[in-house]
Amino acid sequence: MPELPEVQAIADYVDGRAAGLPIRRVDVASLAVLKTADPPYSALAGRVVVGVTRIGKYLVISTDPADGPPTDGTVDVIHLVIHLSRAGWLRWSSNLSPTPPRPGGKGPIALRVHCGLPGEGFDVTEAGTQKRLAVWIVRDTMEVERIATLGPDVMTLTRDEFGGVLKGTSARIKTVLTDQRTISGIGNAYSDEILHTAKLSPFASAKALTDEQVDLLFVSMHGVLTDATVRLEGQEVATMKGEKRSGLRVHARTGMPCPVCGDTVREVSFTDRSFQYCPTCQTGGKILADRRMSKLLK
Repeated sequence: MPELPEVQAIADYVDGRAAGLPIRRVDVASLAVLKTADPPYSALAGRVVVGVTRIGKYLVISTDPADGPPTDGTVDVIHLVIHLSRAGWLRWSSNLSPTPPRPGGKGPIALRVHCGLPGEGFDVTEAGTQKRLAVWIVRDTMEVERIATLGPDVMTLTRDEFGGVLKGTSARIKTVLTDQRTISGIGNAYSDEILHTAKLSPFASAKALTDEQVDLLFVSMHGVLTDATVRLEGQEVATMKGEKRSGLRVHARTGMPCPVCGDTVREVSFTDRSFQYCPTCQTGGKILADRRMSKLLK
């Protein structure tokens, strides 16, 4: 799942190529991804991309009318908001087919945006059978309920604010880090990396952390995300997934040696997801039960 570093890198990449270009046409191959109907997706045609940004794990492509913003003080911005979810991605091309992708087809393309010269633009794709990719076309990003209910962006939190968030909940720290309504931007992969760096069990109670543990967690959180973001700077979108994987120390490395202590990286699996951790670094050598209702082995 693309998280803050990838979404920020994609936003920067697309902004560097699309900002200032007119949108010539939008093709929708999967109507199911559209979560809004007004404005219609056709309203984007003829508008100009003025910027591409990130809100949490959401990609926001903002457009103005072709003749520029109104001069009477009103606002006429339309945003294309994309949540790539678990298996979504964006693919920029200078050789897009002029033939629209077939609606309801079996291919991965969900949305195609033609902008700039003929052939230029990008596809929004989704792999796998679980279709969770979502697209909104809105005049105000707060119209997207998921954005309106986001917690503060992880990179804007101060140490004191972060400590207040943790003290206000008895949830497990893994849950707190990945709950977008509490803190936005972190997903499954980077929460594993953050907790490994901070030497904390995923099942530790957020409320029970000492001040020293909160300090280390805060530093680890910013350090892991900053390092990942820097690693992706200047990368082509096509290479970002590989760059992300190469920088992970425990996530998706079940059965491999921990790069810090050499212990075997372990996994806890749930119905549709899993997370990884190092027993020596994080749980005092204890193995977390690998079953759906995971509990710490006694």
